[in-house]
Amino acid sequence: MQPPLNPIPWIVWVFVLPIVAMEVVLGLAGRGLIGGPGGIGWRMQAMERFAFSPDLLRWMIETGNWGADNVLRFLSYGFVHGSFTHAVFAIVILLAMGKFVGEIFAPWAVAVVVLGSLAGAAVIYTALGLHQPLIGAYPGVYGLIGAFTFLIWVRLAGTGNTQYRAFTMIGFLMGVQILFALFSGGTDWVADLAGFGVGFGLSFVVSPGGWEHVMARLRRR
Repeated sequence: MQPPLNPIPWIVWVFVLPIVAMEVVLGLAGRGLIGGPGGIGWRMQAMERFAFSPDLLRWMIETGNWGADNVLRFLSYGFVHGSFTHAVFAIVILLAMGKFVGEIFAPWAVAVVVLGSLAGAAVIYTALGLHQPLIGAYPGVYGLIGAFTFLIWVRLAGTGNTQYRAFTMIGFLMGVQILFALFSGGTDWVADLAGFGVGFGLSFVVSPGGWEHVMARLRRR
């Protein structure tokens, strides 16, 4: 008997489960169920310990101090979130996009897209002169959206349809985020957009068949 829902590729759970575990611990601590009185501040401590700071990267470049704890922040910021709701939305989109992309990409390719988008977004965000620390899986999630967009883009190219339609989803999502940013003053949407670009770009290399496959599909138009 076939399951009602297609299984999620295992590599996606590799990223989802640590986020879930983090939220379970921080949620229980925030309610005073574990960690005692000090548990209430665990989320803030986790954010301070794992967040990516553009100013820290600039300091690392200036001083040449590339300690392991600091370098780890290029990826660790993607596993801690500002609230339960913040994490839930990231998990839902990660599962959805991870399923679509993971059914076509190899597990290692999915990992490269997610981790590469987290790290790449952090570098681009810093290079643009921004200062607000980054937390949350969203740059990695947007990297998967970039890979998903790449797959649609290739499919449209193969059928002779307008390829710009592939960017409808990211256009809508970024429009909504920029609208919210106008009221909140946040700049994390820049990292999300950068994550999308990195994920889309990496897909040319890590997708099945890579760049040659893409070019062959385009030539058959």
